[in-house]
Amino acid sequence: MTDRPSQWSEKIPDALSGERIDRVVSMLTDLSRAEVADLVATGSVCIGDRVVSTRSTRVSAGDELHVDLSRRVVAELGVFGEADISVPVVRVDDQIIVVNKPPRLVVHPGAGNDHGTMIQGLLATYPDLAGVGDPMRPGVVHRLDRGTSGLLVVARTQEAYESLVGQLSARTVDRRYLALVWGHLNPPRGMVDAPIGRSRRDPTRMTVSAQGKEARTTYETRQVFSDPIEATLVSCKLDTGRTHQIRVHMAAISRPVVGDHRYGGVRRTFSTTRPFLHAAELSFDHPGTNERMSFTAALPDDLQAVLARLS
Repeated sequence: MTDRPSQWSEKIPDALSGERIDRVVSMLTDLSRAEVADLVATGSVCIGDRVVSTRSTRVSAGDELHVDLSRRVVAELGVFGEADISVPVVRVDDQIIVVNKPPRLVVHPGAGNDHGTMIQGLLATYPDLAGVGDPMRPGVVHRLDRGTSGLLVVARTQEAYESLVGQLSARTVDRRYLALVWGHLNPPRGMVDAPIGRSRRDPTRMTVSAQGKEARTTYETRQVFSDPIEATLVSCKLDTGRTHQIRVHMAAISRPVVGDHRYGGVRRTFSTTRPFLHAAELSFDHPGTNERMSFTAALPDDLQAVLARLS
């Protein structure tokens, strides 16, 4: 995920009809309920052209929800460092921090995750992050899902932040993942070019949708397995950066990521403790020198152990 826009809009899906607006905004934007309450109090939440005055307002399917994120009250909700959070750092200088994120570590605070995040661990060591980019997600220019391990870059200065966000928008940042998917790919390489949007039935899920945002994933087979299950280790390159993109695209071609309970990747015949998805390669232009920087991260031990069970 790239830079959060200051203006956010979305149509209310059927599954959220009748829900309180504070719960809906929290779920769809990944803000905490406290943040949403402040947005409502400052007149920053609208249904259509109508300003919402109370956070208990109920929404209806099809309502156009608009949120002005630039007016968030953040002074009392600042993100603070937590020294007990260990964050493996691959590279650090005065402009950037490249991290090899462990699985099950949330990148930044949000709904249901106020503490114990990666960015709070970094803030304890690099307090200068606090003034960079989004105050509630300082330095964060892209994310990895909680269950995904691997590489991401954090900006240490506002200039670096703007440079990296610009590179992501221009699609010059190269992000490649290793995924284990169910079945064999035929042909062994290709591209999934299918727009992704939020599911109308379950707003916590993303889905291929004609009304979604453009999304492209190129993939290439690395290794094929046939025992005890048919599976393929595949390299996936993000040409865009939508939420859950690789997971949604591989499921869309009937090759869901092994261990991905949300998108059909969990089966009784073979169990894993998390989705087999790892951000293995990351390349971008250094914000200060324009030098092309490239990083790799080997599969962590838990995913290596999964491959050891296959042949």
